[in-house]
Amino acid sequence: MSENRETKPNLPCVIVAKVRSGMEICLRPLHPSDQDRIEQGIMELSDRSRYLRFFSSFKIAPPSVVERLSAVDGINHIAWGVVDLEKEGHPAIAAAHAIRDGKYPEKGEFAIAVLDDYHGKGVARALIAALFANCREQGITMLDIAVMHENKKAARLVAALGAEPTKSEGAVAHYRLDLETALNALRAMEKPAGLRTIFAAFDN
Repeated sequence: MSENRETKPNLPCVIVAKVRSGMEICLRPLHPSDQDRIEQGIMELSDRSRYLRFFSSFKIAPPSVVERLSAVDGINHIAWGVVDLEKEGHPAIAAAHAIRDGKYPEKGEFAIAVLDDYHGKGVARALIAALFANCREQGITMLDIAVMHENKKAARLVAALGAEPTKSEGAVAHYRLDLETALNALRAMEKPAGLRTIFAAFDN
């Protein structure tokens, strides 16, 4: 899926898939021009979800956070977003990022956020599948993940993908995830069926 490596503003939908709930979504790489959408998405998270994602209680994301998340180049910073195709205006509902380690280019740091109304619908797994497949294309083989101990859902998800705990620092648990292991785990999942659509887009 090499066409995703050179992203442009206002990309059309790259992958259309149905998640576990039956909802139809569009997945596409993010671009620096998505900065306003990224900022808006952070604001639309609940206070609880924002805290679990950023380990902070801020209401409005500091400019440095928004700038970092929008500094996407498709190689050293790979990011994908999801929009809801069934709602008017096709609102953005989720985003995931992988930022390459400057010292060890085969490694990266992973994070994901899904708007509260879309939790438990299969959006996260679909988004993770697209991001991880793209990361593998770009030579990233290992991802580090930081999860707050109280975020039990996230801990269960990364464990299901094969992540191994590496250390614990205060309220935060750290994991390391082998990308091939995670992709194999996702391929083995029967639901959502849309995962097969996502992987097919990268296999072609």
